[in-house]
Amino acid sequence: MKNLFILDHPLIQHKLSLLRDKNTDTKEFRELVSEISMLIGYEVTRNIPLKEVEIETPMGIARTKVISGKKLGFVPILRAGLGMVDGMLKLLPMAKVGHIGLYRDPVTLKPVGYYCKLPVDASERDIVVLEPMLATGGSASAAISFIKEKGVKNIKLVCLIASEAGIEKVTGDHPDIEIYCAAVDKELNSQGYIVPGLGDAGDRLFGTK
Repeated sequence: MKNLFILDHPLIQHKLSLLRDKNTDTKEFRELVSEISMLIGYEVTRNIPLKEVEIETPMGIARTKVISGKKLGFVPILRAGLGMVDGMLKLLPMAKVGHIGLYRDPVTLKPVGYYCKLPVDASERDIVVLEPMLATGGSASAAISFIKEKGVKNIKLVCLIASEAGIEKVTGDHPDIEIYCAAVDKELNSQGYIVPGLGDAGDRLFGTK
């Protein structure tokens, strides 16, 4: 798929292995999610436009480059997406952060929206949706739809682990969206969790299970 980017950098893959381990405690799990998110962020921001500027160094004048004022925004899908925000903001502290609240109906497995708060100038920004686990793809697809309804044209989706079914769902509903992830797992179980995955990312981030 031309819009799917699987990031196989050794550091990402090493940290992802630690993240999957059931013995990784809550503190380390949070740190790993933040670190992997930051590493993925380097690739997501690869094509940010630059402009040339003139800077005076201690030794003279240098013509160099800075980001050309491109506006970015991060939108985590509550609650697990919150774990990815800090890592992204370490790279781009000037970015604004919105939030989308969705939960998955345990019977139908379909997303139900309960909260959406985006930056007031979201339509002028490139928006990066943060969702650690792209399982059925329903929540991510719904979140992207909500964001598009606000007039946003440029959207990317970042996750840690994706399922094949989730990728097919998002790309089928939104063929214009680029997906960045660290791994793709083939299966979903009867509850819609990725197998082997890493379990419930929200529970592991916040120690609620």
